[in-house]
Amino acid sequence: MGQNFRESVIFLSKWNLRKAINAFKVWFSFKVSKLAGRPIHWGMPITVAIEPTTACNLRCPECPSGLRAFTRPTGNLKLEQFKEYLDPLKNHLSNLIFYFQGEPFINPDLLAMVRHAHHLNIYTSSSTNAHFLDEDTCEKIVHSGLDRLILSIDGTTQSSYEQYRIGGDLNKVLEGTKNLIAARNRLKSKTPFLVFQFLVVKHNEHEIEDLRTLAGELGVDKVELKTAQVYDFVNGSELIPEQEVYSRYQRIADGTFQIKNPMHNECWRMWQGCVITWDGRVVPCCFDKDAEHQLGRLSGNDFLSIWRGENYREFRQSILAGRDQIDICRNCTEGTKTS
Repeated sequence: MGQNFRESVIFLSKWNLRKAINAFKVWFSFKVSKLAGRPIHWGMPITVAIEPTTACNLRCPECPSGLRAFTRPTGNLKLEQFKEYLDPLKNHLSNLIFYFQGEPFINPDLLAMVRHAHHLNIYTSSSTNAHFLDEDTCEKIVHSGLDRLILSIDGTTQSSYEQYRIGGDLNKVLEGTKNLIAARNRLKSKTPFLVFQFLVVKHNEHEIEDLRTLAGELGVDKVELKTAQVYDFVNGSELIPEQEVYSRYQRIADGTFQIKNPMHNECWRMWQGCVITWDGRVVPCCFDKDAEHQLGRLSGNDFLSIWRGENYREFRQSILAGRDQIDICRNCTEGTKTS
């Protein structure tokens, strides 16, 4: 409870009246849209994820970056591009996520982008596989003002960790975590708030309590258990854990699996935010990993014309009319208690 409160304080410290009014307008228009059965939208995004890179050093089996399976190009977002993307959003945006696909710390401009957003008083977060956290980088992370950093750790032993994080080294993750905590203590900083994120799958579900112990010993602020997305889940998968509470899927009477999500015709994500890829494609959410549902492109277009445009209106309408008919929604957890 104490750590959750501390994290909330950090987040709310970045709010002001304009951001609060914007958030209310977005929330209220979402409620009105559900009642009306048609997309009504007021306000600007509350949360935006901007992708620093599509490149990654690991080869995780359910990740397009790891599988090198993108049809869209691989590349790094440049600092000047980032500033152009952020400019129309900066006065209303409450939460900026430096992550979509890829490993953010591969991008050499990442921390410069974080510093720019920090100076605009925007709450910033990112996620990393923690293989690039040497002492110098960790000092720069603390100085950048990054508010929250997720450290992906999907095993407490190398043998379990490397089954999903293929090509990864658990010792590097632990060393990087120690470097970051040491830098934060040395600089007397409360940020970044550090989270161990554990993707629960069959081969590591027995290590959950070991993870909590490890996080406590290292001084990590929080542990988050994440359910694994499996692309071909209907006939089961070696990744689906035995403990159903940690699974996105449930076995039904005929022995096959279905997602737990009741798939109501609504989606808060479609009202409150979006994702911008490294090359400026605006896509609905983080489930559109290959940017197949491109709603607009920022090169040559202003953000507001996309956010208020016909493509976005039609996509929101399709959510209200039949969310289960949209491919990226069929494996989504929005609307369930699992994540």
